[in-house]
Amino acid sequence: MWKILAADIGGTHSRFASFVSEGAAELRHEGSQWLKTGGSASFGELIERLRDTPLPLSPEAADMAVLAVAGPVEGGRRCSPPNIPWGIDLESDKAATGFQRAELINDFVAQAFATRSPVASTAETVLSGNAVEDAALAVIGAGTGLGHAALVPDGSGGYLAVPSEKGHAAFPMVTPREQEFQAFLASRTGEPYTRGDTVVSGGGLALLHAFLTGEDLTPEEVTPRLTPECETVAWFSRFYARACRDYALAVLGRGGVYIAGGLAARTPSLVRHEAFAAEFRMSPTMGELLAVMPVQLIHDQESGLWGAAWYGLQALLRAGKRGR
Repeated sequence: MWKILAADIGGTHSRFASFVSEGAAELRHEGSQWLKTGGSASFGELIERLRDTPLPLSPEAADMAVLAVAGPVEGGRRCSPPNIPWGIDLESDKAATGFQRAELINDFVAQAFATRSPVASTAETVLSGNAVEDAALAVIGAGTGLGHAALVPDGSGGYLAVPSEKGHAAFPMVTPREQEFQAFLASRTGEPYTRGDTVVSGGGLALLHAFLTGEDLTPEEVTPRLTPECETVAWFSRFYARACRDYALAVLGRGGVYIAGGLAARTPSLVRHEAFAAEFRMSPTMGELLAVMPVQLIHDQESGLWGAAWYGLQALLRAGKRGR
C-alpha cells in the first residue's frame, strides 16, 4: 500500500489531500485540507501550517508527495510562481518539509492527468462532439490566472502531459468595442500588451465588469451579479471560448477540451452561455474541426489533487518496476 500526499498550490488557495493506493489503477481519497496561500510567508511555512490541520497523512509519512504549482517548473524541483510572492525549491526546503520523496509539477499538468482519474466521469458536457481516441486533449482553466496543458498519448499505453504558459501570451481583441476594453486594461494594469491571464481570470472578470458597468468590485463581489442576461457574462463567455478555441487549435485537441479551474466550476454560466458556443465554433478555416470537438467542464475543484495523485501513483509504479 502506498500513501500519496497531493497538493495543488495556487495563487489564492493551496489544497492538500491524502490518497492511498492498493493497486496499479486504484486511488482512494482519504481527506483534504484547503489553506489560504497568502497566509504563509514561505513554502516551508505553508507545510508547517499543514501539519496543524487534521489531514490524515503527515508530510513525513507520505511515500510520495506531488506538488502541483501554478508556474513553470524546473527539473521537477524548483518553481517561482508568478502569482505567489515566494518560490519553491525542494532541495533547500527539504528540512522544513520532511518529504521522503517529492516532485513538483505544473498545476495544469495535474489538471491534464486528472482527466484520466474518476474526476473525468463527473464532467459536464458543455459542447457535444466526437472525441478521437489516442488524440491530444486540451486542458484549460481560469482562476487566479489562466492555465493550460495538453495530454498526449505516449504510444505505449501511457500519457505525457505538456505544460504551457500561454496565459502569459498576448490575448486577441477583435471588435472596436473590445479594443476599447483593451485600452481600458492597459490604463488599469500598465502592461505593454493584454495577456490571457489579465482577461480570462477572476481579476479579468472584475475588470470587465468595471469597464461595462463602471462598478469597481472584487471578483467575489461581481459573482452574485452574474445573471445569464447580463452583459458581463456574455462578454466573458466569448473571451473564455476564444481562449479555449485558440488553445485547442494550437495543440490539435481532437481528443476534446476540458475546462478546469475554480471560476467556471463556481459559475458555470460563464461557459454555458450561447456566446461560448458561437465563439468556440467560429473559424474561417477550421470550423468543421471545431464543430465536432467536444468541450467538458470539470466541476470538482479538487481535480488537480486527483491529477497530482495519479501522477504520483504512476511514478511509484515505475520505480517499483525498476526495483524488481
